[in-house]
Amino acid sequence: MPHQHKYVDVACYAMTTQQALQLVTFLKEKNIQFDTGLTDHELLQIQQNFDVVFPPDLKLFLQTGLPVSESFPNWRKALNDKQTEQIIFDWLEDPLSGILFDIEQNVFWAPEWGQLPDSLEQRFSIAKQNIKKYPKLIPIFSHRYISGDPNENDNPVYSVYQTDIIYYGYNLATYLSHQFNFKLSDNFQIPDAPKTTIKFWSDIAS
Repeated sequence: MPHQHKYVDVACYAMTTQQALQLVTFLKEKNIQFDTGLTDHELLQIQQNFDVVFPPDLKLFLQTGLPVSESFPNWRKALNDKQTEQIIFDWLEDPLSGILFDIEQNVFWAPEWGQLPDSLEQRFSIAKQNIKKYPKLIPIFSHRYISGDPNENDNPVYSVYQTDIIYYGYNLATYLSHQFNFKLSDNFQIPDAPKTTIKFWSDIAS
């Protein structure tokens, strides 16, 4: 059954500085390497350069400590290194590229896009026009993404591989604990459902 674009009856819990510090500590125990957290100026530069808006919990986490191990986006390095910058631009484009691949190879088509055109070129054009209107997904680690829209705490985290999209955490903290196999302490509120659905991405997520 398709998700409806509305809030569900799940409380929103703003991440605290203490919780962000705990997440960094948990991840360091899993041998994730960290650099110092992003400054306000760096965050502004990153968001302008990549046309993204970090949701509040991800913003706080990245300002508490910047993970720089393999498969994490090195946002700071991307400000000064063209190759890293291009890697992140490609990362941001991967969800669209995967959908286009499935349109061509697996006849994927979202019902909300209207009738399926005969021409592959037309299919690509319609898909690109629509996906530009949807919330942009921001990479967290490998092919795990979070949306910055709405710009609120507790947006869900998705695993995105072409149109194989699944929930990988109902918020940032539960995602990180799932991905890196650690238990959250008792001061974390653990949601049992997404606080909100994200247009399109939640519709095709399982």
